Amino acid sequence: MITGLDYGTSNCALSARQQNATGDTRIALVPLENGKHFLPSTLYALERELIVESVAQNIQNKDAQQDFITSRRNQLTQANRVRVTHDIAASEQALFFGKEAFSHYLEQPDEGYFVKSPKSFLGSSGFRPQFIEFFEDIVTAMMQNIKHKAEMHLGASLTHTVIGRPVNFQGIHSEKSNTQALSILTTAAKRAGYQEVEFLYEPIAAGFAFEEQLTQDKTVLVIDIGGGTSDCAMVRMGPSYRDKIDRSEDFLSHTGERVGGNDLDIQLAGKNFMPLFGMESELKNGLPMPTQIFWDAVTTNDVSAQTTFNSLPTEMSLEQMLRDTKEPKLLNRLLLLRDNKQNFQLVRDAEQCKIALSDTLVNQVDLNYIEKGLYCDVSREAYTKAIQPPLSKMIKLMTQAVNEAGETPEVVFVTGGSAQSPIIRDAIRKSLGNVEILDGDHFGSVAAGLGVWAERIFA
Repeated sequence: MITGLDYGTSNCALSARQQNATGDTRIALVPLENGKHFLPSTLYALERELIVESVAQNIQNKDAQQDFITSRRNQLTQANRVRVTHDIAASEQALFFGKEAFSHYLEQPDEGYFVKSPKSFLGSSGFRPQFIEFFEDIVTAMMQNIKHKAEMHLGASLTHTVIGRPVNFQGIHSEKSNTQALSILTTAAKRAGYQEVEFLYEPIAAGFAFEEQLTQDKTVLVIDIGGGTSDCAMVRMGPSYRDKIDRSEDFLSHTGERVGGNDLDIQLAGKNFMPLFGMESELKNGLPMPTQIFWDAVTTNDVSAQTTFNSLPTEMSLEQMLRDTKEPKLLNRLLLLRDNKQNFQLVRDAEQCKIALSDTLVNQVDLNYIEKGLYCDVSREAYTKAIQPPLSKMIKLMTQAVNEAGETPEVVFVTGGSAQSPIIRDAIRKSLGNVEILDGDHFGSVAAGLGVWAERIFA
């Protein structure tokens, strides 16, 4: 069976041709978690070593399974030791995904292994081969889970897929990082059981879903603001174009950068939450508190930042800062956050606050898990100021796509969860002028478009 797979930074979704209530068939999203079509991009393992064990057990092709076992022999031996040491029975579930992963993390954040938005790490430079292999295993485990859930719902084996990809996975060394990221995704998809794997730019995929409803030809600026990246494409679309297999002449320009909804959450957490943890306090000598540790704490989409935050040198720096600060109560909150590994929870609260501020002017964030009675009021105005650095990058990508195309868009199509924010919508209007802005399914357009394209190239 042919599918489109959106392995997203915030959520994963999968589309396939399905029969509706009237007996007609169409490309539609497949339920992945409790009847919902979107699965949060999260994984929780009782112990991190058990991820590789799960991957090995769920590779269906025997030759591929044996090759994997051979390549991960040492890690699998270590996984066996972990089960014995921690008294984890072979029949006990060791991996959890989506909201279930979040639930396990929130219950015991200082235990187990939790990862959110692993797509953000793809293409990062400076990692040892063993670390790249670990990323492969994380992505494979997630794809195996998605594919299994979809096959159970559809009652058919999934064999071919088109996976969405951003224009650039990382902002530096883009070609090298893109090659690395696509290699990881391809390896993971093949180990999950797909026979054929292709890729398509995410803004173009979102555009294909939008094109299905166009009754007239238009030059469209597609803006996809995802969790980890923002991508734009200028595309000629409409009835005259949509049945073509070769669309290269219709794609006028595309731009993309590693800046997305996660960066908005991080800016909100840093500038609005971190002062409660001592970031804007003073040292006894009158100098301002160093800020890098605070930003490392909330930069949860950067492996290097998280490694640094959890390192021994950071622990020693915090102990010295605690001796030097005028307000030890504030800094003790940061130490508690670090010891309990609650920084992912803090950034998740920032994400929920961001969503709430789409409908309200002020949102109160409950931080009771840090300290009883602790909360933070965030206004839409304060949020707007906090997100200016990443928002400016997003607007630059839009104007760059228009300039490179050499044409003015007749309509703007926006998708991606963060695109719902009135702050972002206002910024788009101010930048592009009086152009009609239309919305798609903010979470499902990419997956639906990938399914449309998958059928065109595989059917």
